[in-house]
Amino acid sequence: MIKESQMKRLPLFFYYFQKSLLFVAVFFFYSGCQNGVENEAEIASLPISISFDRFDLQFYNQEPEVIPGLKKKYPYLFPKQFSDSVWIARQKDSLQLLLQNAVQEVFEDITPLEDELTHLFKHINYHFPQTKIPQVVTLTNNVDYQIKTVYSDSLVLLSLDTFLGADHELYEGIPSYIRKELDQKFIASQLAEKFGAYVIPPVEDRTFLAQMLYEGKKMYLQDLLLPHELETTKAAYTEEELNWVKENELYIWQYFVERQVLYKTDPELVQRFLEPAPFSKFYLQLDNESPGRVGRWIGWQIVRSFVRQNPEINTEELLRMPTQKLFNLSKYKPKR
Repeated sequence: MIKESQMKRLPLFFYYFQKSLLFVAVFFFYSGCQNGVENEAEIASLPISISFDRFDLQFYNQEPEVIPGLKKKYPYLFPKQFSDSVWIARQKDSLQLLLQNAVQEVFEDITPLEDELTHLFKHINYHFPQTKIPQVVTLTNNVDYQIKTVYSDSLVLLSLDTFLGADHELYEGIPSYIRKELDQKFIASQLAEKFGAYVIPPVEDRTFLAQMLYEGKKMYLQDLLLPHELETTKAAYTEEELNWVKENELYIWQYFVERQVLYKTDPELVQRFLEPAPFSKFYLQLDNESPGRVGRWIGWQIVRSFVRQNPEINTEELLRMPTQKLFNLSKYKPKR
């Protein structure tokens, strides 16, 4: 049985979418290189450019007369059950204007972010050539950090008021483990993860191992689509948290194996090790030293191990591969 003492101690949208978007998954995948670094010159030369459609600027600090035109242009942002009086009131609401003013201050120059998303969608187009280049619409969404981004096959909604910076005064009262991701440096990685959820087939079973590998596939797509991004940004970890999971990878894995949780279907395991949280719940004294979502980290390492063992694999086959086959072929064995 793993003992706690074995663990190494380190220093320590605008509107909540009322109208569902229909997703039609695209699974015509490119079988090119897997390391995400080769062919960068070819990827950079792709004729793709992302520009933001600033709905937030078109709606706020404007006269009510603009609303009919906006409803026609953005029908998905105006649920039909609400009259124009609701939107007129929203235009003048002091809290909404406070949020919009903060957005304009932080995102005064949107060009670097447009360049970053152009880089992302060039990689998406290279590896998934049938994917449409979406329209990117920016808005404010009452700092709803559960819906910071929305991705469909032709549309991206980006709630800029959820990316003002972890220390922004408007985020006072939000738990620190959530607040740390409310920064624009996470926009590309969060969109890559949303894209992963869009193209990766849902898991066929509810075992903890299957849930880990599903999350691991999404993380591996970040390796493929954002090859130059820092691991801390992909995982949304601090340097200390990243060091902790790297130093304790073996012991985390031993815990999962010795407690025989890999093939359990208890939803509590997802809450303890896969969902966002201030720390992971081993129910040991060291819990407060651990970052959240260590199960996602392990799933990521298993998929990376699989790719190292099977470099010829193409993306389609990897994303569709059943849990047990991928796990067996990964030969995952963390080192001490």
